[in-house]
Amino acid sequence: MLVIVILATLGIYAVIVLLVTLGTINQVFLGVLAFPLILFLLRGITYATPRVNGVQMTPTQFTEGYRMVVEAAARYGLEYVPDAYVVLGNGAINAFASGHGFRRFVVVYSDLFEIGGAARDPEALRFIIGHEVGHIAAGHTSYWRQLSTILGMNIPVLGSALSRAQEYTADNHGYYTQPSGAPGAIGVLASGKYMLSAVDFDQFADRATHERGFFTFVVNAMATHPVLTWRAAALRDRTRAGRMWFRPKQIVRGVGSGNVVAVPAPPHPVTTAPGSLPNGLEMPPRF
Repeated sequence: MLVIVILATLGIYAVIVLLVTLGTINQVFLGVLAFPLILFLLRGITYATPRVNGVQMTPTQFTEGYRMVVEAAARYGLEYVPDAYVVLGNGAINAFASGHGFRRFVVVYSDLFEIGGAARDPEALRFIIGHEVGHIAAGHTSYWRQLSTILGMNIPVLGSALSRAQEYTADNHGYYTQPSGAPGAIGVLASGKYMLSAVDFDQFADRATHERGFFTFVVNAMATHPVLTWRAAALRDRTRAGRMWFRPKQIVRGVGSGNVVAVPAPPHPVTTAPGSLPNGLEMPPRF
């Protein structure tokens, strides 16, 4: 997907330059020339914002998160520890990785840290931080990579596909750091920081196979992140890559290092025995 998007970006650049050479659209050419500077400025602002507004993770501040960042960087073979910041989430569950110049950094929203408490799921937090450091280790935050894909990433469907591929790659890093954190990470993304433990990971991943149809295909194709049920299925079944376009067809049990076994597809989670619902209610057929 990276190669395809880079080629698409270069193709668009070539068309614009050709049009300008023919004297058709000079203004667009000026815009293309400005892309490197605009991207440089945006990356600089993105880095400066948490530096002046966020709380930096250090050996004495947000020590648990800092240790997770250090461990992930060491595990992935980085030569340095990325900067890491906590910013006010105001209820949002999010984290991201980026870079500026030779610096790379991770930003974690404060609400996400609430899942790290002993009463919830610190392993899920370790998975998520590993995921973000994984973006850095995989080169997703490179200035030159972003510049070479800046136009192709804005092509509908194509740009989203590269983004989904990058998220699967980062998930592989998070899994490598903390395999047992995968269910909690999916739980918090699906139901929030307080209800993550109520999510049955296997039942949730099974629905990647159960939920089918044209519009589920469309939702995934337009998404910048893999839809959560497919993402859960990929984290559970480590024998194959995450699905990019078409839903998983096989249901497995077991989590970890490919130690999974295929099982007959269980009925859809909402399937009930005839007559078990009150007042003669019946579940509608599923397609």
